[in-house]
Amino acid sequence: MVGDPTMPLLRLQPGNQEARPTGRQQAIPRPTPFSPATQNAAFGPRFRRLEEALARDPSGLSLRTDLAALAPERLLVFEVRGAIANFATAIRRIPGLELIDEEELEGDDKDKSPEAYLLVPDTVALHNILSLWKRWTTGQELGTGFAPWRDVFATLREIRVWGPSDRVQEGDREILAEEIELMGEDQSLIIEIELVFRASEELASDTERAVIGEIAAAGGALVSRCRIPDIAYHAILARLPVAAIRQIAERSSTGISGLDAVMHIRPQSVALPVEVDDTVEQAGLIPPPPGNGEPILAILDGVPVSAHPLLRGRLSVDDQFNLEPLAVVEERTHGTAMSSLVVHGDRNIVEPPLGRRIHCVPVLGEADQFPQDRLVVDLIYQAVTAMRRDADPTAPSVLIVNLSLGNVRKPFQGRLSPWARLIDRLSHSYGILFCVSAGNHTERFNIASIATMGQYEATTQPDRAKCTLEALSQLVASRRLLSPSETVNGITVGAANIDAVSDGQRRTARNRVDPYHPMVTANPSSSLGPGFANSVKPDILMPGSREHLTMVASGAGLSVQPAAPARPHGLKVAAPPRGGAASMEHYTSGTSAAAALASRTAHRIHDALETEYGEQFLALSLHQRAVILKALLVHTAAWPADSAELIRGVLGPADPKQHVRQRDNIRRFLGYGVVDASDAIYCASDRATFWAAGSLAPETRRPIVVPLPACMSGQALPHSVSATLAWFTHVQPGRQSYRSVRLSLLTANDIDQFRVSLAKSQPNTHQASRGTVISRRWQGSKAPALAANSSIELVVQREPDRGARIDELVPFGLAVTVTMPSVAEVYSQARARITPPVRVRARTR
Repeated sequence: MVGDPTMPLLRLQPGNQEARPTGRQQAIPRPTPFSPATQNAAFGPRFRRLEEALARDPSGLSLRTDLAALAPERLLVFEVRGAIANFATAIRRIPGLELIDEEELEGDDKDKSPEAYLLVPDTVALHNILSLWKRWTTGQELGTGFAPWRDVFATLREIRVWGPSDRVQEGDREILAEEIELMGEDQSLIIEIELVFRASEELASDTERAVIGEIAAAGGALVSRCRIPDIAYHAILARLPVAAIRQIAERSSTGISGLDAVMHIRPQSVALPVEVDDTVEQAGLIPPPPGNGEPILAILDGVPVSAHPLLRGRLSVDDQFNLEPLAVVEERTHGTAMSSLVVHGDRNIVEPPLGRRIHCVPVLGEADQFPQDRLVVDLIYQAVTAMRRDADPTAPSVLIVNLSLGNVRKPFQGRLSPWARLIDRLSHSYGILFCVSAGNHTERFNIASIATMGQYEATTQPDRAKCTLEALSQLVASRRLLSPSETVNGITVGAANIDAVSDGQRRTARNRVDPYHPMVTANPSSSLGPGFANSVKPDILMPGSREHLTMVASGAGLSVQPAAPARPHGLKVAAPPRGGAASMEHYTSGTSAAAALASRTAHRIHDALETEYGEQFLALSLHQRAVILKALLVHTAAWPADSAELIRGVLGPADPKQHVRQRDNIRRFLGYGVVDASDAIYCASDRATFWAAGSLAPETRRPIVVPLPACMSGQALPHSVSATLAWFTHVQPGRQSYRSVRLSLLTANDIDQFRVSLAKSQPNTHQASRGTVISRRWQGSKAPALAANSSIELVVQREPDRGARIDELVPFGLAVTVTMPSVAEVYSQARARITPPVRVRARTR
């Protein structure tokens, strides 16, 4: 049933904290080692050359003339077979050695989990590595604390120098080459240069000065800089002449791309544009603006038209980067659209606006783009820390941040972007739920099985949906998440093909075809997962309009691309003024819009809990409230059955025994599924949703008892229980243990009395345990045999911290729903079991 505002969510109190059972941990399989003789044959010449060079020149300076040599102050890459769990600890035992980064890489059939370790050694460190190598190859003991080096040498697949091809990734190289193709030699281009992060501020300053000197020598100039130790980030924004950019695009070892101090070189970040079209005059009454309550939601976006009738008095704009003068009023599309969606939702639906002002910080300026003189990581860092800083905070109550932005030039390729690392750190530090758009891919694609648009339009469902998905399935690798949507602590939002344009409003548009309707699924342009460490991403799908496709070309197959939103499909939002008229609206679509609706839903959940529980809810810390909203936002997400079946049928594998891979393919498109916003906010007569908040010390657990309504006993009807656990993890940039805090959600055997089993229409347990939200669903249709006051016990458990022990308490939020559709006493009986009972308002007629 639809959520009923008179039936609020029910609060549960977690049980006392207790020690986590100390059962034997599952051993990590050790990789098959290579013999010392095999390794000596492969790598011995490099180490012998190093030994000879150091004997002639103890300073090691002569080695630096060879860019491929193991040399002092040079970044080295150790690629190993399998997991070397204690390598990071062992590195600290070698004086002068710095672990810069370690990374899990996708394995091949023989090496399931190879990893790369990136290190910066000095001469002393090189001597020590060489000594350990000689002792290992000659069968000598390595000494106390150096055993991990034995594993490194025994599983070493490659040792090499970090070079120009590492610093300039292929996608970045292509963009830079294209940018300068039509530029004159007297022109210049702004690029981002990320430096090898040095923990020592003195070394970092020396490195930065040296790189700036090289930039000046190449005819360039420093534009901006940013160093954030918390996320191991140090970068320079520099303007370089075309000749220097050409060297970088060619991956020259003599230009900026040859500098040992440089980690990555990238083109300047470009904001993901928002699609809008079909401007109309605003219709309908405008409710009065809200009161002066402290904002709990912030929007980081473009400059909004704050004087628009739909937004007037509803926004608190903090233009801390002075971008408003750069943004032409008629071009303030992105910030206006996102503000409208957060405040009012889709204007095709009549919904009350949010009851608090929204805090807006413009981070897009001219033409809805990032300012050219700032690094985007710096912008976001300054914007968020200003809200919550200790002295004179600008928005101290904000616990939801809408980020309908992305870097169209930075698709996720397995390594976390600095922007995503920043979001994870800010989430954990301040207790902020970031709702981040997954990103859109609006490029054309080919449908090889269809010759013309007419044929495509004439194809009936489900065949049209099938041929569209078959085409997209060939492009999975190129339609990845856009930075920063790989965030671990934030919620990543994809776009579902849902809007509220009524059939009477829809216009038939020539050469525009709806590929999926009536099926509900991810839009063709919505970015695909998975996320970091193969986690579930996008987390959820929210309405992003019924995206249509339009023909680009036909002939040897049909070439199509997503069409601009309009009355055939779209979410109606406030628009900048047109032709002197200030009260305008137009249509938008995509993941930016979906993320804004997710932020709005999180705000509405907060409002509902505040209304019912008052100070009991507000007395919770911002961290606890944020993770409760996170859990409840994901909690109702579910895979539409027809969409999941289509993906399973097209992507396979056909073998039913390969169900893990089947579900892996489904979650790439759907994440946890499509959210039902109403169900996330209220209960219904046949559905009771509970929430609980708590915290856990290291290696502890807490039980949560969920009451089962007696009316469900003996009824052979479909029924289910679902649970969603959310938290924010402490993060350790540059380590495999990046997600250092891991929680688990356990069930006791008493769930068997409810006659349910784990549902198959969701990511499997292993896939769902890699992020910071876990959502599980159990379902059945056999009659439960419930005794009086029956209940289910769930356990939230903190697993051993990865890497260094984290002593702080970790807040968590838990949402649990029990439902038996059509049995109307479920909610009332569940509420009666809560002590003290929650206050429920009388039903209004």
